Amino acid sequence: MAAPARPRLRCWALVAALPLALALLALSPVSARPQDPLLAVAPRWGWRNVSCPVCRALFGALDVALQLEPTVSRVGRVASRLCQDLRLARAEVCREAVQLFQRDVVSAWARSVLRPAEACGLLLGPRCGHWDILGDWNVSFPDTPKPPVRPPEPPAPGAPSARILFLTDLHWDRLYAPGSAAACPDPLCCRGAATPGAPGAGFWGEYGKCDLPLHTIELLLEQLPAAAPVAAVYWTGDIPAHDVWQQSRRDQVRALSTVTAALRRRLGTVPVFPAVGNHEATPVNAFPPPYVRGNQSAAWLYDAMAREWQQWLSPDALRTLRAGGFYTAQVWPGLRLVSLNMNFCSQANFWLLINATDPAGQLQWLVGVLADAERAGDKVHIIGHIPPGHCLRSWSWNYYRIISRFEGTIAGQFFGHTHVDEFEMFYDEETLTRPVSIAFIAPSVTTYINLNPGYRVYVVDGSYPGSSHAVLDHETFILNLTEANAPGAVPRWQLLYRARETYGLPNAFAADWDRLLRRFQDDERLFQRFWFLLHKGHPPRAPCGAGCKAALLCALRSGRSDDPGLCRPLRPTLPFARIQQLWRQRRLC
Repeated sequence: MAAPARPRLRCWALVAALPLALALLALSPVSARPQDPLLAVAPRWGWRNVSCPVCRALFGALDVALQLEPTVSRVGRVASRLCQDLRLARAEVCREAVQLFQRDVVSAWARSVLRPAEACGLLLGPRCGHWDILGDWNVSFPDTPKPPVRPPEPPAPGAPSARILFLTDLHWDRLYAPGSAAACPDPLCCRGAATPGAPGAGFWGEYGKCDLPLHTIELLLEQLPAAAPVAAVYWTGDIPAHDVWQQSRRDQVRALSTVTAALRRRLGTVPVFPAVGNHEATPVNAFPPPYVRGNQSAAWLYDAMAREWQQWLSPDALRTLRAGGFYTAQVWPGLRLVSLNMNFCSQANFWLLINATDPAGQLQWLVGVLADAERAGDKVHIIGHIPPGHCLRSWSWNYYRIISRFEGTIAGQFFGHTHVDEFEMFYDEETLTRPVSIAFIAPSVTTYINLNPGYRVYVVDGSYPGSSHAVLDHETFILNLTEANAPGAVPRWQLLYRARETYGLPNAFAADWDRLLRRFQDDERLFQRFWFLLHKGHPPRAPCGAGCKAALLCALRSGRSDDPGLCRPLRPTLPFARIQQLWRQRRLC
């Protein structure tokens, strides 16, 4: 049986929620089972290979180091030695990663209350320890009753529609080198000198643990279909490459400014609405809430984003962007956009160990924005990087409640991060059966790991009085690397599929996707087609068997985390604990 495709963080697992294990986890792309199709490209070391006793020994040593001499350098030496002894990475990579992570992680760890057994329970599951420091909390809702639910209806024939370009997970690697080794012992390959006597990395990109050269991203922008212009662009982050052990703030700002300039140059006056990805920060995933001030704050990043994006965003949007990395804006009359900083819901954000209760007040702010839109009769699109089903439990459940309360106002949810093509369903909270909304998760521009480059275009109800602004269809485009890298080939971005045509959907509303999910249970041919498209036309060699299918269908039905009730109606059945275990085995981001 192939390992499941819940790429619950489909890049390489920086479950960096904890001390200097964060530096170690950053070096752990995948822990593949023997039959896992990614085994061929996976390193032979990794955090997921660590046993519970070793985990406790690791965190015990770090904890003792902090108590004996709570200095960054001492804890860094302990972490670097453990990284090498556990063969989590090459010695050089261990040293560089620890040096990058140690200051911020030690600061957050020292201010938290997490102890070794709790840390291992968070990383390896309840069999290795209990943790509950991230307790439950709730946002407040306005006293105004929820408006009566009106089932969505398709627009009248001839009603205008609009096309929205969706870009996510570009991961530009400025050191990408055609001809270099596509397989290597490090977490990121296709860099350095050409490999003698071997084909090496392709000019336009490569299947494997590789990111993209800038010319492939520019080719995408050059070849956008001229016959079907886009009205707006949603861009949900992850701009830099996966070389997270050696990044500096200067590197991150350079990536931000380079790719932003490319979009401005190629898109002209088309409005662009960005969101913050987890790879924009350094250390990766390190997004301290606003109460962390000084040099350890995220002000360096948010200020750089505000400078680069000021021609796209209003002064009010730039103000909240600088404060917390989120904002709201008008797309066109009748349609507002909310760009969320999903790093405030991420288990990988170690700063949340200090306090994970609605960081930056973002969800309470979201309730206010949606309430204002509801009063004005406007619709709202929500964009973000990490999908809500991947978030910390309390954040995810609060977000689910918000979607339910404002289902008549929210016309679309759009996320990235997993690098593959999937979705998450939202249901009414009373019965968990009536489809309320859907979060679309678009595939990555990058190839990481072993994928074709891709992007998405959403067709939405256009700008006119009474428009629903809902998604009517979506189209996915890829650059087939086998064809593009062939000698003498002319590279062409091409349409991979249209959702409604491929899946036989009468519309693209939440109820249509819910029915499709149920069809997957019995129509194996249709499900395997979904599996192929999930991987942008380049799936693993091994098929998705019964366990894989159960985990994937459960993931598609789970718009909030850690809720076994969402998966009970599905077939094939599998214990929820086993499903969660299968999800964890495929964390690649």
